[in-house]
Amino acid sequence: MIRGVDALQERMVVRRLISLTGLLALATVLMFPASAWPQTGGAAESTTADNLKYFDFFVVKGGWIAYIIIMLSVVAMALTIEHCISIRRATIVPPAAAGQLRSMIEEKRYVEALQFAAEEPSMIGHVVMAALRDSPNGFAAMERAMDECLEERSAKLFRKIEYLNIIGAVSPMLGLFGTVVGMIMLFAEIHAADAFPRAQTVADNVAVALVTTFWGLAVAIPSLSVYAVFRNRIDVLVSECALESDRILSVFKPTASRASAEEALTATVAEERHAIPT
Repeated sequence: MIRGVDALQERMVVRRLISLTGLLALATVLMFPASAWPQTGGAAESTTADNLKYFDFFVVKGGWIAYIIIMLSVVAMALTIEHCISIRRATIVPPAAAGQLRSMIEEKRYVEALQFAAEEPSMIGHVVMAALRDSPNGFAAMERAMDECLEERSAKLFRKIEYLNIIGAVSPMLGLFGTVVGMIMLFAEIHAADAFPRAQTVADNVAVALVTTFWGLAVAIPSLSVYAVFRNRIDVLVSECALESDRILSVFKPTASRASAEEALTATVAEERHAIPT
């Protein structure tokens, strides 16, 4: 059941990312001014330098490399929106779910607690479920299961945000690649003309170099910043989940006053284990 829930969540995340990327790409296309597209007839003849938009300077002059970097920015925005939705306290350590689990265990409703934890999609549900399933092996085994589940879930979240780090690292490299291409094109023009080319030719080739560098930095800086924010948020939320899980399971600590509760849970899990598939 747990694996089925994980697969469903992953499919939902993928669909959400595809939808967000498509919407952002469509919005980017719709924001293109008319001067970005080829013009014919009188419209082309009437285009002058005075009508040149900022879009032409900061996008069109960068060529195909600038478009690739801009598409990476669209993906980065989609990832940021998805992470803002999925990486938050309400989806990792929801107070309502933690309180419900705590009350069930304190009231010795162990079967209901097992079923509730198995159906709870948040991290704390998975952690408590992993600990309860190992309760027949003692509290030490429960702690090990809890730690392993926390490590697995946190690693999954860190892998999830790693794409922002990749975009932040690749974008400046693409900008540098555009810089090299622009300079090569400039020197090729000089070589072909056997003289220094016109100012417009120089400006066009230098624009490729500068615009791609601009976009590489413009995408990398926010991507790496957002990556750092989510990395810190994951650290905080995982720590909160560990503390809350420890509070929930503290009733099973091997003390004289709680030995009966641990024995009761062990018996309950042994009887009901077959009811919850692995």
